[in-house]
Amino acid sequence: MTDVPKPLDGIRVLDLATFIAAPMAAGILGEFGAEVIKIEQPKAGDPLRRFGVPADEIGATYCWLSEARNKKSVTLDLRRPEGADIFKQLAAEVDVVCENFRPGKMEEWGLGWDTLCAINPRLVMLRVSGYGQTGPNATRPGFARIAHAFGGLSHLTGEVDGPPLTPGSTSLADYISGVYGALGILLALRVSEHAGVGQYVDLALYEPVLRMLDDLIPAYAAKGIVRGRQGLGTSNACPHGHFRTSDGWVAIACTNDRMFERLARAIQQPELATPERFGTTPARLNNSGEVDAIVQGWTLQMTTDNLVAYCAERDVPCAAVNTVEQIFADPHIAARQNLVTLAHDILGPVTVPAVLPRLSETPGVVGTLGPALGSSNEDIYTGLLGIDAEHMTALKESGVI
Repeated sequence: MTDVPKPLDGIRVLDLATFIAAPMAAGILGEFGAEVIKIEQPKAGDPLRRFGVPADEIGATYCWLSEARNKKSVTLDLRRPEGADIFKQLAAEVDVVCENFRPGKMEEWGLGWDTLCAINPRLVMLRVSGYGQTGPNATRPGFARIAHAFGGLSHLTGEVDGPPLTPGSTSLADYISGVYGALGILLALRVSEHAGVGQYVDLALYEPVLRMLDDLIPAYAAKGIVRGRQGLGTSNACPHGHFRTSDGWVAIACTNDRMFERLARAIQQPELATPERFGTTPARLNNSGEVDAIVQGWTLQMTTDNLVAYCAERDVPCAAVNTVEQIFADPHIAARQNLVTLAHDILGPVTVPAVLPRLSETPGVVGTLGPALGSSNEDIYTGLLGIDAEHMTALKESGVI
Protein backbone atom coordinates (compact mmCIF):
# COMPACT_ATOMS: atom_id res chain seq x y z
CA MET A 1 0.00 0.00 0.00
CA THR A 2 2.89 2.35 -0.80
CA ASP A 3 0.63 4.65 -2.86
CA VAL A 4 -1.73 5.28 0.07
CA PRO A 5 -0.74 8.44 1.98
CA LYS A 6 -0.12 8.17 5.70
CA PRO A 7 -3.03 9.42 7.86
CA LEU A 8 -1.24 12.63 8.87
CA ASP A 9 0.77 13.44 5.77
CA GLY A 10 0.83 17.22 5.35
CA ILE A 11 0.32 17.96 9.06
CA ARG A 12 3.12 19.99 10.66
CA VAL A 13 3.65 20.03 14.44
CA LEU A 14 5.72 22.26 16.71
CA ASP A 15 6.78 20.37 19.83
CA LEU A 16 8.19 22.74 22.43
CA ALA A 17 7.30 20.56 25.42
CA THR A 18 9.78 18.77 27.68
CA PHE A 19 9.97 15.28 29.12
CA ILE A 20 7.28 12.85 28.05
CA ALA A 21 3.53 13.62 27.97
CA ALA A 22 3.07 16.35 25.35
CA PRO A 23 6.20 15.26 23.42
CA MET A 24 4.77 11.74 23.22
CA ALA A 25 1.53 13.11 21.78
CA ALA A 26 3.58 14.87 19.11
CA GLY A 27 5.60 11.69 18.59
CA ILE A 28 2.47 9.64 17.93
CA LEU A 29 1.48 12.12 15.23
CA GLY A 30 4.96 11.81 13.74
CA GLU A 31 4.70 8.04 13.57
CA PHE A 32 1.71 8.42 11.26
CA GLY A 33 3.14 10.96 8.85
CA ALA A 34 3.16 14.36 10.54
CA GLU A 35 6.30 16.49 10.33
CA VAL A 36 7.31 17.15 13.94
CA ILE A 37 9.67 20.04 14.69
CA LYS A 38 11.17 19.77 18.17
CA ILE A 39 11.99 23.17 19.71
CA GLU A 40 14.89 22.94 22.18
CA GLN A 41 16.81 25.39 24.32
CA PRO A 42 20.11 26.37 22.66
CA LYS A 43 23.16 24.51 24.03
CA ALA A 44 21.22 22.74 26.83
CA GLY A 45 18.55 21.00 24.77
CA ASP A 46 15.55 19.12 26.12
CA PRO A 47 16.07 17.73 29.68
CA LEU A 48 14.93 14.35 28.33
CA ARG A 49 18.34 14.11 26.67
CA ARG A 50 19.73 13.56 30.18
CA PHE A 51 16.91 11.40 31.59
CA GLY A 52 17.33 7.65 31.91
CA VAL A 53 20.13 5.28 30.88
CA PRO A 54 22.91 7.25 29.17
CA ALA A 55 24.28 6.49 25.72
CA ASP A 56 27.62 8.03 26.61
CA GLU A 57 29.00 8.09 23.08
CA ILE A 58 26.43 10.67 21.95
CA GLY A 59 25.83 12.68 25.13
CA ALA A 60 22.16 11.67 25.31
CA THR A 61 20.08 8.82 26.73
CA TYR A 62 18.26 5.85 25.30
CA CYS A 63 15.05 7.44 26.55
CA TRP A 64 15.73 10.39 24.27
CA LEU A 65 16.50 8.14 21.30
CA SER A 66 13.21 6.30 21.79
CA GLU A 67 10.84 9.12 22.75
CA ALA A 68 12.13 11.77 20.32
CA ARG A 69 11.80 9.40 17.36
CA ASN A 70 10.87 10.85 13.96
CA LYS A 71 11.45 14.45 15.11
CA LYS A 72 13.51 17.30 13.69
CA SER A 73 15.49 19.25 16.29
CA VAL A 74 15.82 23.03 16.12
CA THR A 75 17.16 25.31 18.83
CA LEU A 76 15.34 28.49 19.84
CA ASP A 77 15.31 30.63 22.98
CA LEU A 78 11.67 31.60 23.45
CA ARG A 79 12.56 33.88 26.35
CA ARG A 80 14.21 36.36 24.00
CA PRO A 81 12.02 38.72 21.96
CA GLU A 82 13.70 37.69 18.70
CA GLY A 83 13.24 34.04 19.59
CA ALA A 84 9.56 34.66 20.32
CA ASP A 85 9.19 36.46 16.98
CA ILE A 86 10.70 33.47 15.14
CA PHE A 87 8.35 31.16 17.00
CA LYS A 88 5.40 33.25 15.83
CA GLN A 89 6.61 32.83 12.25
CA LEU A 90 6.76 29.08 12.79
CA ALA A 91 3.29 29.05 14.36
CA ALA A 92 1.91 30.59 11.17
CA GLU A 93 3.27 27.63 9.18
CA VAL A 94 2.07 24.73 11.33
CA ASP A 95 -1.14 22.94 12.21
CA VAL A 96 -0.37 21.93 15.81
CA VAL A 97 1.61 23.29 18.77
CA CYS A 98 2.37 21.06 21.78
CA GLU A 99 3.47 22.64 25.07
CA ASN A 100 3.61 21.62 28.73
CA PHE A 101 4.78 24.67 30.64
CA ARG A 102 3.03 25.84 33.77
CA PRO A 103 -0.09 27.86 32.94
CA GLY A 104 0.84 31.47 32.24
CA LYS A 105 4.43 30.82 31.07
CA MET A 106 3.62 30.96 27.35
CA GLU A 107 1.61 34.13 27.96
CA GLU A 108 4.59 35.59 29.83
CA TRP A 109 6.66 35.13 26.66
CA GLY A 110 3.93 36.71 24.51
CA LEU A 111 3.10 33.31 23.02
CA GLY A 112 -0.19 32.46 24.70
CA TRP A 113 -3.19 30.94 22.97
CA ASP A 114 -4.84 34.27 22.10
CA THR A 115 -1.67 35.49 20.39
CA LEU A 116 -1.03 32.29 18.43
CA CYS A 117 -4.67 31.88 17.45
CA ALA A 118 -4.69 35.42 16.03
CA ILE A 119 -1.67 34.50 13.92
CA ASN A 120 -3.12 31.16 12.81
CA PRO A 121 -6.90 30.89 13.38
CA ARG A 122 -6.92 27.18 12.38
CA LEU A 123 -4.22 26.26 14.91
CA VAL A 124 -4.62 23.36 17.35
CA MET A 125 -2.67 23.70 20.60
CA LEU A 126 -2.13 20.92 23.12
CA ARG A 127 -1.55 22.28 26.62
CA VAL A 128 -0.48 19.64 29.14
CA SER A 129 0.26 20.67 32.73
CA GLY A 130 0.25 19.09 36.15
CA TYR A 131 -3.21 20.33 37.14
CA GLY A 132 -4.63 21.90 33.97
CA GLN A 133 -5.12 25.50 32.89
CA THR A 134 -7.81 26.26 35.49
CA GLY A 135 -8.54 25.50 39.15
CA PRO A 136 -6.86 26.41 42.45
CA ASN A 137 -3.87 24.11 41.79
CA ALA A 138 -3.24 25.27 38.22
CA THR A 139 0.13 26.92 38.88
CA ARG A 140 1.57 24.07 40.96
CA PRO A 141 4.35 21.94 39.44
CA GLY A 142 3.43 18.42 38.49
CA PHE A 143 5.13 15.23 37.34
CA ALA A 144 3.88 11.72 36.76
CA ARG A 145 4.48 10.62 40.35
CA ILE A 146 2.44 13.59 41.54
CA ALA A 147 -0.31 12.71 39.06
CA HIS A 148 -0.40 9.10 40.28
CA ALA A 149 -0.86 10.34 43.84
CA PHE A 150 -3.36 13.13 43.16
CA GLY A 151 -5.35 11.07 40.65
CA GLY A 152 -5.94 8.20 43.10
CA LEU A 153 -3.75 5.46 41.60
CA SER A 154 -0.94 5.38 44.16
CA HIS A 155 -3.44 4.81 47.00
CA LEU A 156 -4.52 1.59 45.26
CA THR A 157 -1.02 0.24 44.63
CA GLY A 158 0.82 -2.05 47.05
CA GLU A 159 0.16 -4.64 49.74
CA VAL A 160 -2.98 -4.34 51.85
CA ASP A 161 -1.16 -3.12 54.96
CA GLY A 162 1.80 -1.58 53.17
CA PRO A 163 2.62 1.90 51.92
CA PRO A 164 1.30 3.27 48.61
CA LEU A 165 3.69 2.33 45.82
CA THR A 166 4.63 3.57 42.37
CA PRO A 167 2.57 1.62 39.80
CA GLY A 168 5.48 0.19 37.80
CA SER A 169 6.80 2.94 35.53
CA THR A 170 7.24 6.26 37.30
CA SER A 171 6.24 7.85 33.96
CA LEU A 172 2.94 5.99 33.50
CA ALA A 173 0.81 9.15 33.75
CA ASP A 174 3.02 10.83 31.16
CA TYR A 175 2.47 8.04 28.65
CA ILE A 176 -1.27 7.85 29.25
CA SER A 177 -1.51 11.63 28.93
CA GLY A 178 0.47 11.45 25.70
CA VAL A 179 -2.13 9.11 24.23
CA TYR A 180 -5.04 11.28 25.40
CA GLY A 181 -3.20 14.34 24.13
CA ALA A 182 -2.83 12.81 20.67
CA LEU A 183 -6.52 11.91 20.72
CA GLY A 184 -7.45 15.47 21.64
CA ILE A 185 -5.28 16.86 18.84
CA LEU A 186 -6.87 14.57 16.25
CA LEU A 187 -10.37 15.54 17.35
CA ALA A 188 -9.49 19.23 17.19
CA LEU A 189 -7.79 18.82 13.81
CA ARG A 190 -10.99 17.39 12.40
CA VAL A 191 -12.87 20.53 13.47
CA SER A 192 -10.09 22.72 12.10
CA GLU A 193 -10.16 20.96 8.74
CA HIS A 194 -13.95 20.95 8.36
CA ALA A 195 -14.93 24.24 10.01
CA GLY A 196 -11.71 26.28 9.92
CA VAL A 197 -11.90 26.75 13.69
CA GLY A 198 -8.81 26.29 15.83
CA GLN A 199 -8.84 25.45 19.53
CA TYR A 200 -6.64 24.36 22.40
CA VAL A 201 -6.72 21.03 24.22
CA ASP A 202 -6.44 21.45 28.01
CA LEU A 203 -5.14 18.28 29.68
CA ALA A 204 -4.04 17.87 33.30
CA LEU A 205 -1.51 15.11 33.90
CA TYR A 206 -3.61 13.51 36.63
CA GLU A 207 -6.84 13.40 34.62
CA PRO A 208 -6.14 10.31 32.47
CA VAL A 209 -5.12 8.50 35.70
CA LEU A 210 -8.39 9.44 37.38
CA ARG A 211 -10.32 8.36 34.27
CA MET A 212 -8.92 4.81 34.48
CA LEU A 213 -9.93 3.84 38.03
CA ASP A 214 -12.53 1.17 37.19
CA ASP A 215 -15.73 1.85 39.18
CA LEU A 216 -13.98 3.79 41.95
CA ILE A 217 -15.84 7.05 41.28
CA PRO A 218 -19.43 5.78 40.90
CA ALA A 219 -18.99 3.25 43.73
CA TYR A 220 -17.97 5.99 46.15
CA ALA A 221 -20.68 8.36 44.94
CA ALA A 222 -23.39 5.72 45.34
CA LYS A 223 -22.24 3.76 48.38
CA GLY A 224 -19.37 5.64 50.02
CA ILE A 225 -16.92 2.82 49.27
CA VAL A 226 -13.25 3.82 49.59
CA ARG A 227 -11.24 1.08 47.96
CA GLY A 228 -7.77 0.55 49.41
CA ARG A 229 -4.71 -1.42 48.41
CA GLN A 230 -5.47 -5.01 47.50
CA GLY A 231 -2.05 -6.59 47.26
CA LEU A 232 -1.74 -9.47 44.83
CA GLY A 233 -5.47 -9.75 44.09
CA THR A 234 -8.53 -7.61 43.46
CA SER A 235 -11.91 -7.08 45.08
CA ASN A 236 -13.81 -7.62 41.80
CA ALA A 237 -12.86 -11.19 40.88
CA CYS A 238 -11.20 -14.27 42.34
CA PRO A 239 -8.76 -15.83 41.68
CA HIS A 240 -7.43 -12.78 39.93
CA GLY A 241 -3.86 -11.92 40.83
CA HIS A 242 -0.22 -12.95 40.92
CA PHE A 243 0.93 -16.37 42.08
CA ARG A 244 4.37 -17.83 42.72
CA THR A 245 5.65 -20.72 40.66
CA SER A 246 8.66 -22.89 41.44
CA ASP A 247 10.91 -20.41 39.59
CA GLY A 248 9.01 -17.12 39.23
CA TRP A 249 5.57 -15.55 39.05
CA VAL A 250 2.46 -15.79 36.89
CA ALA A 251 -0.73 -13.77 36.57
CA ILE A 252 -4.02 -15.68 36.59
CA ALA A 253 -7.32 -13.93 35.84
CA CYS A 254 -10.62 -15.73 36.32
CA THR A 255 -13.12 -12.93 35.79
CA ASN A 256 -16.24 -15.12 35.60
CA ASP A 257 -17.62 -18.47 36.74
CA ARG A 258 -16.91 -20.24 33.48
CA MET A 259 -13.22 -19.35 33.62
CA PHE A 260 -12.99 -20.57 37.20
CA GLU A 261 -14.61 -23.84 36.16
CA ARG A 262 -11.81 -24.32 33.60
CA LEU A 263 -9.23 -23.56 36.28
CA ALA A 264 -10.81 -26.03 38.70
CA ARG A 265 -10.59 -28.77 36.07
CA ALA A 266 -6.97 -27.78 35.35
CA ILE A 267 -6.18 -28.13 39.06
CA GLN A 268 -7.96 -31.50 38.89
CA GLN A 269 -10.41 -30.41 41.55
CA PRO A 270 -13.60 -29.81 39.51
CA GLU A 271 -15.68 -29.86 42.69
CA LEU A 272 -14.28 -26.41 43.53
CA ALA A 273 -16.55 -24.96 40.83
CA THR A 274 -19.79 -26.44 42.17
CA PRO A 275 -22.47 -24.17 43.71
CA GLU A 276 -21.77 -25.76 47.11
CA ARG A 277 -18.13 -24.59 47.00
CA PHE A 278 -16.81 -21.66 44.95
CA GLY A 279 -18.81 -21.88 41.74
CA THR A 280 -20.10 -18.29 41.89
CA THR A 281 -18.22 -15.01 42.00
CA PRO A 282 -19.76 -13.95 45.35
CA ALA A 283 -18.76 -17.28 46.89
CA ARG A 284 -15.18 -16.90 45.70
CA LEU A 285 -14.94 -13.29 46.85
CA ASN A 286 -16.31 -14.21 50.28
CA ASN A 287 -13.68 -16.93 50.55
CA SER A 288 -10.88 -15.32 48.55
CA GLY A 289 -8.16 -16.25 51.03
CA GLU A 290 -9.01 -19.95 50.80
CA VAL A 291 -9.40 -19.88 47.00
CA ASP A 292 -6.11 -18.05 46.47
CA ALA A 293 -4.33 -20.46 48.82
CA ILE A 294 -5.56 -23.45 46.80
CA VAL A 295 -4.36 -21.85 43.56
CA GLN A 296 -1.05 -20.85 45.10
CA GLY A 297 -0.41 -24.36 46.35
CA TRP A 298 -1.00 -25.65 42.83
CA THR A 299 1.14 -23.09 40.95
CA LEU A 300 4.14 -23.73 43.21
CA GLN A 301 4.34 -27.26 41.87
CA MET A 302 5.28 -26.13 38.33
CA THR A 303 7.79 -23.91 36.60
CA THR A 304 6.49 -20.72 35.04
CA ASP A 305 6.93 -21.97 31.46
CA ASN A 306 5.23 -25.28 32.15
CA LEU A 307 2.36 -23.65 34.01
CA VAL A 308 1.71 -21.09 31.26
CA ALA A 309 1.72 -23.82 28.60
CA TYR A 310 -0.50 -26.08 30.71
CA CYS A 311 -3.05 -23.30 31.24
CA ALA A 312 -3.01 -22.32 27.57
CA GLU A 313 -3.94 -25.87 26.59
CA ARG A 314 -6.93 -25.67 28.95
CA ASP A 315 -8.03 -22.13 28.02
CA VAL A 316 -7.21 -20.71 31.45
CA PRO A 317 -6.06 -17.03 31.34
CA CYS A 318 -2.46 -17.12 32.55
CA ALA A 319 0.77 -15.31 31.66
CA ALA A 320 4.27 -15.06 33.02
CA VAL A 321 5.15 -11.90 34.92
CA ASN A 322 7.81 -10.92 32.41
CA THR A 323 11.05 -9.08 32.94
CA VAL A 324 12.31 -6.98 30.04
CA GLU A 325 14.78 -9.78 29.30
CA GLN A 326 11.88 -12.19 28.88
CA ILE A 327 10.06 -9.67 26.68
CA PHE A 328 13.01 -9.67 24.29
CA ALA A 329 12.98 -13.48 24.18
CA ASP A 330 9.24 -14.00 23.81
CA PRO A 331 8.19 -15.50 20.44
CA HIS A 332 4.76 -13.82 20.48
CA ILE A 333 6.27 -10.35 20.93
CA ALA A 334 8.66 -11.17 18.09
CA ALA A 335 5.82 -12.38 15.86
CA ARG A 336 3.81 -9.22 16.56
CA GLN A 337 6.91 -7.10 15.84
CA ASN A 338 6.37 -5.16 19.04
CA LEU A 339 10.03 -4.13 19.06
CA VAL A 340 11.82 -2.41 16.20
CA THR A 341 15.57 -2.02 15.72
CA LEU A 342 17.10 0.96 13.91
CA ALA A 343 20.71 1.67 12.99
CA HIS A 344 22.38 4.64 14.70
CA ASP A 345 25.47 6.17 13.10
CA ILE A 346 27.50 5.96 16.30
CA LEU A 347 25.73 3.46 18.58
CA GLY A 348 24.88 0.85 15.97
CA PRO A 349 21.61 -1.10 16.44
CA VAL A 350 19.14 0.52 18.85
CA THR A 351 15.89 -1.26 19.77
CA VAL A 352 12.77 0.70 20.72
CA PRO A 353 9.04 -0.07 21.13
CA ALA A 354 7.18 -0.31 17.84
CA VAL A 355 4.33 1.94 16.70
CA LEU A 356 0.83 1.65 18.14
CA PRO A 357 -1.89 1.27 17.08
CA ARG A 358 -1.36 -1.09 14.15
CA LEU A 359 -3.16 0.01 10.96
CA SER A 360 -3.62 -2.57 8.21
CA GLU A 361 -3.31 -0.23 5.22
CA THR A 362 -1.42 2.86 6.43
CA PRO A 363 0.80 1.69 9.30
CA GLY A 364 2.94 4.10 11.26
CA VAL A 365 6.71 3.89 11.18
CA VAL A 366 9.72 4.70 13.30
CA GLY A 367 11.89 6.32 10.68
CA THR A 368 14.57 7.93 12.82
CA LEU A 369 15.76 7.90 16.41
CA GLY A 370 15.95 11.00 18.62
CA PRO A 371 17.91 13.66 16.68
CA ALA A 372 21.11 15.51 17.49
CA LEU A 373 20.57 18.94 19.04
CA GLY A 374 19.82 21.57 16.40
CA SER A 375 20.38 19.18 13.51
CA SER A 376 17.44 20.65 11.54
CA ASN A 377 18.13 24.34 12.16
CA GLU A 378 19.07 25.04 8.55
CA ASP A 379 16.28 22.88 7.15
CA ILE A 380 13.58 24.70 9.14
CA TYR A 381 14.88 28.24 9.50
CA THR A 382 16.28 28.59 5.99
CA GLY A 383 14.09 26.13 4.11
CA LEU A 384 10.75 26.89 5.78
CA LEU A 385 11.08 30.48 6.99
CA GLY A 386 13.56 31.73 4.39
CA ILE A 387 16.08 33.16 6.87
CA ASP A 388 19.30 33.93 4.99
CA ALA A 389 22.77 32.69 5.91
CA GLU A 390 23.95 36.01 7.35
CA HIS A 391 20.94 36.26 9.66
CA MET A 392 21.36 32.59 10.65
CA THR A 393 24.95 33.30 11.69
CA ALA A 394 23.86 36.30 13.74
CA LEU A 395 21.12 34.30 15.43
CA LYS A 396 23.56 31.56 16.37
CA GLU A 397 26.23 33.94 17.65
CA SER A 398 23.70 35.79 19.81
CA GLY A 399 22.38 32.56 21.35
CA VAL A 400 18.84 32.89 19.95
CA ILE A 401 19.27 29.55 18.15
